[in-house]
Amino acid sequence: MAATVVRYLRSVGAPTAAEPYDALPRPDLRAVGADERPPVDPAGFRAVLGHFATGVTVVTAPPGSDAPAGPAGFACQSFASLSLDPPLVTFMVARTSTTWPRIARAGVFCVNILGADQGDLCRGFAVSGADKFAGVGYAPAPVTGSPLLDSVPAWIDCRVQAVHTGGDHLIVVGRVEALGGSDDGEPLLFHRGRFGRFSA
Repeated sequence: MAATVVRYLRSVGAPTAAEPYDALPRPDLRAVGADERPPVDPAGFRAVLGHFATGVTVVTAPPGSDAPAGPAGFACQSFASLSLDPPLVTFMVARTSTTWPRIARAGVFCVNILGADQGDLCRGFAVSGADKFAGVGYAPAPVTGSPLLDSVPAWIDCRVQAVHTGGDHLIVVGRVEALGGSDDGEPLLFHRGRFGRFSA
């Protein structure tokens, strides 16, 4: 079919290309100018946004095909509810995270919301390359089997619904399959690089 079209174009005098060509001109390569750099210094960005206090969670997933490595988990403060109908939550994770690929392969996760006295637990899950579950008690979440950490005041059991790009992070959306919590205890808060407590 293609050969027939080429023969027809030649018969009516239309040009045909014998060699591949660029449809658009290529831009000139050059260094980024000083006036084109990001308008916000990364350190300043972090310092200002650190004024926004957040809760603290540990996101966990059951062992996947890499079962010898055990379950996966990481400390996460960028967690939020997203939708009531359907019930969706979201968290953000750095593209460089070595834990996220294991959670992605599992396709499920549990968000463990930490209480005011669980700062050490959070620090353990913030360390890269260590056995984060050493000495940590947990049970399987009821639907996905993701680790539900002992004594957390609340938890949300989810399946991965969607993943979006967001600069140097990924935006993970989870569909809530089960959840639970207690009315007792205070939350663990994070503000300007430090843990804190809520006081009325």
